[in-house]
Amino acid sequence: MIRTTNLTKTYYPGVVEVPALRGISFEVRRGDFLGLMGPSGSGKSTLLHLLGLLDFPTSGTIEINSHDVADMDDDERTDYRLRKMGYIFQDYALVAELTVLENVMLTVMAQGKTEDECREASREVLSTVGLSHRLGHLPRELSGGEQQRVAIARSMVNRPIILFADEPCANLDTVNSKAVLDQFHTLNEEFGQTIVMVSHEEWHKDYFHRIVYLKDGQIDRDEDRRGH
Repeated sequence: MIRTTNLTKTYYPGVVEVPALRGISFEVRRGDFLGLMGPSGSGKSTLLHLLGLLDFPTSGTIEINSHDVADMDDDERTDYRLRKMGYIFQDYALVAELTVLENVMLTVMAQGKTEDECREASREVLSTVGLSHRLGHLPRELSGGEQQRVAIARSMVNRPIILFADEPCANLDTVNSKAVLDQFHTLNEEFGQTIVMVSHEEWHKDYFHRIVYLKDGQIDRDEDRRGH
């Protein structure tokens, strides 16, 4: 599904260059629930952002379904992100003045679909994450776990081929974190949703099929956990 070859990323915050990734070559397979783990500064979020077409590598290649994304211009990348990818971050990034249903509808509306189509698709995905009873509520009326489930629904409403999650439980307590991870597990097992998630929590390992450990911008090891 996604293949990287000798992927590097170097930042230049001042006169000194800061290498974040140093030659990453690996694959994300269809149906993976893949965890990216490692110490702070190891390059986890940087790699996630490159895979999700949110940033550009310094060198190396990224192929999605055998297509080199370097061939895409900015408009094509934006369209691909909108139609094929879903994103969940630490902060839920919900619009405070909009209801749960309206927050999810925004993503579908960007595709130019009718209001009825947007409403139907949004209701369906909110039902999938167990929030049918919260459609008319505002974000401030929800728990942190519920807000993150709205963010999950928003990321899923366009039926992405892959879902990227950057420490989605960082602002949640253990109970709500488990509810979110259980939701990811359901999406992966029942719907075959491919998920790549950055995490630093040891107990999250129990949810992952694979874990790619990063250290100093390189792959330290790639662990298959399907037998665990």
